[in-house]
Amino acid sequence: MRVFVVAAFVAGACLTTSVSPLGRARAEDKKDEKKEKELTKLLDDIETAMKAKKYADVIPLAKKASELDPKNPAAPFAAATAHTQLRQNAEAVKEWTKLLALEPKAVRAYDSRGDAQLKLGNFKEALSDFDEYLKSDPKFAPDHWRRGIALYYAGRFKDGVDQFEQHRTVNGEDVENSAWHYLCNARANTPKKAREDLIPVTKDARVPMKQVLELFAGKIKPKDVIDAAENEKLKGEPLKEARFYANLYVALYYESEGDAKKCREHLTEAVEKYEISHYMWDVAAVHLKLLKDKK
Repeated sequence: MRVFVVAAFVAGACLTTSVSPLGRARAEDKKDEKKEKELTKLLDDIETAMKAKKYADVIPLAKKASELDPKNPAAPFAAATAHTQLRQNAEAVKEWTKLLALEPKAVRAYDSRGDAQLKLGNFKEALSDFDEYLKSDPKFAPDHWRRGIALYYAGRFKDGVDQFEQHRTVNGEDVENSAWHYLCNARANTPKKAREDLIPVTKDARVPMKQVLELFAGKIKPKDVIDAAENEKLKGEPLKEARFYANLYVALYYESEGDAKKCREHLTEAVEKYEISHYMWDVAAVHLKLLKDKK
C-alpha cells in the first residue's frame, strides 16, 4: 500500500513523517471502511499528482481529503505546496496556516508561509514568520537571504545590510547578495557609501552577473548590463533568464539612484516579458505591483 509522505518540520529540523492513509481515519472511526478506503485513494492520488507535478490536480484532491479527515495535516500540506508551486500565494498562506493549527511544531511551515507573504507584498508578516522559524533554527540565520529581501521592502535597510553581511559568510560568491547589500546600504546611508562597501565577487559565472556587479561598482552603465545578456548568444530559457536578471538589477540600480521612471520601465520588462520560475521573478512582480499601486 502506498504511503503519503508529509514533510513536517519539527523543532527546526526536517522530519519526514509517514502518514498512513489508514492512520488517523482508523483511529477516529475503525468501523467506517468506506470512508477509510476513500481517504486511502485520495492520499494515493495526491501523492501521484505531486510526483508528476500536476499541482492543479492536487488542490481539489486535498480539499476532499480534508473534508473526510479534518485533522490530517497531509491535506493542508499538499494544498499549500500546490498553491505555492502555482504562485497562488494568498491560498498558500491559508493552507500553511491550517497546517500550523494542526501541527504547531511544524516550524518550517512558518518559513514557507513567510515566502508566500513576501510574494504578496506583506513584508512585516513575512518577517514575523521568518523570525518565528529562525527561533527554532537560529543556525540557519546566515543562509536566510529571503529575510534580507523582506527587510529591504519593509524599509529596514540597516537590518538588511546586516542580513546580507551574514549571508556573505555562507555564500561569498553570489553577485545577488552583493547587489542587495548595496541596495540596502544605499538607502541606509548613500550610494557612495554602498559603492565603497560593495562586497567583491569573482566566481559568479551566471550571465550577466559580472556586469551587474560592475554596474553597482560604478564601472559600467545600465545599457552594458542589458547588452551583456544579448551578447552571450544564449538561447531558450537561459536567454530568458539572462534578460530577466539584467532588467531586474538595472531596475533596482535605477531605484537606488532615485530614477523611478527607469526603474518601472525595466521592472515591467523583466516581469511582463521574461517570466521565469525563479523566486526572484516573484520578488520583481511584487515590486512592480507596489509601483503600480502608487499611481
